[in-house]
Amino acid sequence: QVQLVESGGGLVQPGGSLRLSCAASGSSFSINGMGWYRQAPGKQRELVATITSGGSTNYADSLKGRFTISTDNAKNTVYLQMNSLKPEDAAVYYCYADTVIYSDYRLLKGDYWGQGTQVTVSS
Repeated sequence: QVQLVESGGGLVQPGGSLRLSCAASGSSFSINGMGWYRQAPGKQRELVATITSGGSTNYADSLKGRFTISTDNAKNTVYLQMNSLKPEDAAVYYCYADTVIYSDYRLLKGDYWGQGTQVTVSS
């Protein structure tokens, strides 16, 4: 089993910055890719950014230039640097991991989600 723990959310003023972190833990697993999604009240969950183990990134078009996703592969951690935050960025941000787990001499694919971390952008 793989666990994802997010941190770094909180309250920030418009124009400010936050860095979210998500650490994957467990045993006998590898990560194919990780990403961030967000969900605001009354809205569907939407893609923020993804990154593959090879470093290829993908962003929501509206967030390019403001948000940056990165990883520390040695720590199985993904980060989301959020700059120039706007009130419309307020949401619960969820970490996602696409993993391969070695269990009982088998390789199993597993998709995991973190519990979410609240980002509030307000004066």
